Order: sequence, then C-alpha cells, then structure tokens
Amino acid sequence: MFELYIFDMGGVVSQNTNVAPEIAAYLDFNGTKMIEYARDDFIALTTGTISTGEFTRRFAAKSGRTLEEDLLTRFFEPELDRDVVAIIEGLKRQNRVVAGTNTITPHYELHLQKGDYEIFDAVYASHLMGLAKPDPAFYTYILDQERCSPEQAVFIDDVQANVQAAETLGIRSLLFTGAEQLKKDLNSPVRTIG
Repeated sequence: MFELYIFDMGGVVSQNTNVAPEIAAYLDFNGTKMIEYARDDFIALTTGTISTGEFTRRFAAKSGRTLEEDLLTRFFEPELDRDVVAIIEGLKRQNRVVAGTNTITPHYELHLQKGDYEIFDAVYASHLMGLAKPDPAFYTYILDQERCSPEQAVFIDDVQANVQAAETLGIRSLLFTGAEQLKKDLNSPVRTIG
C-alpha cells in the first residue's frame, strides 16, 4: 500500500540534536530571548539563504554579545536512536525510506562524516533544497523527486506543525513520540494527531 517512508532526522532518527538549551546556558541567556534574536535568521540558515558565519554575526549583533566560535556546531553531538534505525532497516526490505530533514550545513556535514545518513535511500536536506518544513513545497518536492503520490507516502516527525502540514497534502503523517509507539502507529490503520 505505501511505497515511501519519509523520516525526520533530529528528534526522530537522531537524538541529542537540540543545541538551544546548551547555547542559552553557555551565554547565560533566557531561552525565550535567545529564540527571539535567532528565529528569522535561523529560518534563513535552515533554507541555505545565509551561512553559519553570517548567522553567528547577525546573532552577535542582535544580542550584543561577542561570539568567537560557531556555537551551533560546538554543542551539536547527535546520537542515532538504534530502535528507530531498526525500524527503518525493517521498512527498507520492501519500501523506499528517505530522510526529510530541516538542517544546516555543519550539522548535515557531521551526520555525513558519521555515516548517519547511510541508512536512507536518499536524503532531502532543507539547506540544500532551499525549502524547510512546514512549507508544503518541502513535501511536494520530495514526492516529485521520488515519483510518489501523497497517498502512497508516510511521513514521521516529532513536530506537530510539520506532521499537520504533511497531512493536509494527503500524506499519512505520524507524530513521533518514541520507537515503541512508532511501531504501533506503522501497524495501525490511521492515528490522528490532533
């Protein structure tokens, strides 16, 4: 029935990917204020519109801090979730499985170096596509590249807004809360997210 499975990377396949708490603690910042300084530029960074260096420069200017290094890279220490990897390996026996990830250049390159993307048939990275979730164009780009209809695809992500966006396109969409629940969701008819 389904031909294509699209997995988010950070928070699903790879854990320990949210560097915001560590950066906030390092800078002795209120997390909300830090997000306010970074939000718009992080979207540009995620879609490849600006470089990590430019992001760091803009963040320093807005926050009034001198930053001598790329903190997004310094605190990024992802670890694959072996239970999710096992699920992907099982799915790959009969289906195509790809990554659909919002990412930035240094994070993408670290995953490449570690071989984390080798479990996938293809990787669709926002900074290379110029598109990021939850933009519907992100999902349709992947479907077009994979020559797959929305009804034949399954999307798994840990962010509800991303799941809802994919669902509106007719993609079966699962909100990831853990490997055990994902196994159940993949074997059940449909799980609602709202």
